[in-house]
Amino acid sequence: MTADTVASPTSTDQAREHKRATVRPDKAEAVAQLAEAFRTASAAVLTEYRGLSVKQITELRVALGGETSYSVVKNSLTSIAAKDADLEGLDDLLTGPTAVAFVGGDPVEAAKAIRDFAKANPVLVVKGGVMDGKALSADEVRKLADLESREVLLGKLAGAMLASLSQAVYLLNAPLAQAARLAGALQQKATEDPSVIGGAGTPAETVEDRVEAAVTAEAEPPSAEAVDEPAADAPVAEAPDSETSTSTDSQTPA
Repeated sequence: MTADTVASPTSTDQAREHKRATVRPDKAEAVAQLAEAFRTASAAVLTEYRGLSVKQITELRVALGGETSYSVVKNSLTSIAAKDADLEGLDDLLTGPTAVAFVGGDPVEAAKAIRDFAKANPVLVVKGGVMDGKALSADEVRKLADLESREVLLGKLAGAMLASLSQAVYLLNAPLAQAARLAGALQQKATEDPSVIGGAGTPAETVEDRVEAAVTAEAEPPSAEAVDEPAADAPVAEAPDSETSTSTDSQTPA
């Protein structure tokens, strides 16, 4: 394969260029607008509107909301615009009278609005659509309408996150609450039975009472009696012998 062959355009590109070249200047702007609508829309739903009155089409536009436009299009121009937007697989849907709903918001909400309107107005037929660059069949559009909307999913996600947070708070607080209950039960049991904490049958003292007694003992100065009393191991002076004292006195000159 030569370099000239690689650089040459494919037959599809040539056909696209030919179609674009045959579009009259007054239609070129319409093609550009349709291509831009395909590029910027979050999704597009193609419908057959034959049999709908102007009033019914207006009601459908109101049901779709301000973020979604509903426009009657020409199949040939829409085919060129879709290819300009790099969308494939729409040619089979572009048969008969066609109107396109270019969705600017939640595709699920738009699909629900079209589904509900079609139930009340059976002449509105869904041909298919496109989302995320991929063509959708009519059945896939209906399945899209059966999904939960973005707001509902976000609400459920927020509820699940809140439940998880509440559970986490409970798990963190449970050990503290359990420890407090155990301490209270132990104090009550010790009051009733002092032997539980090593008592000898006397009313059990609380921890605060014991700490207070220890602090008081450290702070009080020793009493006078405790200071005057000799220590147990201090030496004691012996009293003089009575006979020795008498002989000494007798030898003393008068």
